[in-house]
Amino acid sequence: MSQEYIDPGWLSVLSNEFQQPYFLELRRFVVQERANYQVFPPKENLLRAFLLTPWDQVKVVLLGQDPYHGVGQAHGLCFSVPNGVPIPKSLQNIYKELETDMQITPPQSGNLESWAQQGILMLNAILTVRAHSAGSHRNKGWETFTDAVIRKLSDEKSGLIFLLWGNYARAKKVLIDQSKHYIIEAPHPSPLSAHAGFFGSKPFSKINNILVQEGKKPIEWDSICRKEGAR
Repeated sequence: MSQEYIDPGWLSVLSNEFQQPYFLELRRFVVQERANYQVFPPKENLLRAFLLTPWDQVKVVLLGQDPYHGVGQAHGLCFSVPNGVPIPKSLQNIYKELETDMQITPPQSGNLESWAQQGILMLNAILTVRAHSAGSHRNKGWETFTDAVIRKLSDEKSGLIFLLWGNYARAKKVLIDQSKHYIIEAPHPSPLSAHAGFFGSKPFSKINNILVQEGKKPIEWDSICRKEGAR
């Protein structure tokens, strides 16, 4: 695992995990997949969530499932796409709720890096996918790795906010010590379930209220819009 693509704090926390037999097998699988197919995200963005949100700066954990499988979409952060890429429907719904909850006009960009840089670990459970084949890298070892990440966060930190959207993410509650962390959950923002309770769930104001209560700086959710203006 290339060290330049991960925060040194995370590297220290996860170094033992990278040596486990399951992870070495997973690594071989991904190398073979990249040799034979188009795989997303690009190698340099594989651990981007762990680079943009250093271990000692994590305040919120947003859990996704697996990366977008369209060309140019995945760049290592759940729900996020690079600048210039059309905004996926789930993210459009996230922006709608952001507008309702925080009165922030939906950004034109789907790039959520500015959220990650404020302490939101934007973690997919599965970190790679074969092009145009959703879920193609399930049950290859990524879930074991990201479950270990969640456990380490739960065990070694306190006062984190875990944002769980949809049944897949909600199933991770068993890994989280709810006596010392916060959980905010709602249906998934996808078009299939957003109207079943995601809309109106007000996750953004809830997160900031908890952060203030914990004595931490709230998230500047409009940072995406400000970055757009600066470009």
